[in-house]
Amino acid sequence: MAAGKEIRGKIKSVENTKKITKAMEMVAASKMRKAQDRMRAARPYSEKIRNITANLATANPEYTHPFMARAKTTDAKAVGFIVVTTDKGLCGGMNTNVLRQVTQKSRELEAAGNRIEAVAIGNKGLGFLQRIGVKIAAQAVQLGDTPHLEKLIGPVKVMLDAYQEGKLDTVYLCYTKFINTMKQEPVVEQLLPLPAKQLEADKASHAWDYLYEPDAATVIDELLVRYVEALIYQAVAENLASEQSARMVAMKAASDNAGNVIGELKLVYNKTRQAAITKELSEIVAGAAAV
Repeated sequence: MAAGKEIRGKIKSVENTKKITKAMEMVAASKMRKAQDRMRAARPYSEKIRNITANLATANPEYTHPFMARAKTTDAKAVGFIVVTTDKGLCGGMNTNVLRQVTQKSRELEAAGNRIEAVAIGNKGLGFLQRIGVKIAAQAVQLGDTPHLEKLIGPVKVMLDAYQEGKLDTVYLCYTKFINTMKQEPVVEQLLPLPAKQLEADKASHAWDYLYEPDAATVIDELLVRYVEALIYQAVAENLASEQSARMVAMKAASDNAGNVIGELKLVYNKTRQAAITKELSEIVAGAAAV
């Protein structure tokens, strides 16, 4: 029964793996709810600051912030990427999908003669960008389950300052957008210059007249920076919710597969055991007949 003992050992090993994946599935489900609540809580702030900024920009058409218009570069063309991925794995093809989109977009831009720089948010994206030789301007890793804006401002400010100084022509934001528990969509969207559609004032709302302190340009400058930071934080929150959802689905699939493997191994074990019993009975009968 050497083969039977080996199969029993495999069954025990897969059962232990199933316990781990089941526990990880339950942890991911718990974290997913909190991440979704955090993501939804960030949306009203982002929308409100967008409305105020749009109204201010409409009320002051003579002033154009660099974030609202394409920067005039003086050297070779360059494009920045802010790549948001996870710090941990075991979340299915989520990181692979968004990094494939980043690779495709960067190749298109490089073919057009652009240099690529990137800010990596998350260990998986950082490792991938280093492997393909992309210049890393800044990085933010180990953000935990509760991302804080103060940890993101430093790395992101490097990219925003480079754009304002004219070193970058365009900045793209790359992350995984949360659609629902079963679906997450990789997104590569233009962050800077801000698309005109994003800063259109709501035509259904009233045109507000503002009093500025110290002046309109200063207020618009500060608001646009806060708006861009809110967009990046929203992307990180969406990515975190997507991570927990993808991990929960992946661990559930792993648990189900482990159950199938256990069933197949038990079937093989029973067949092996029955074959051994049949062989022993045959030997006994043959021995009795010989006597």
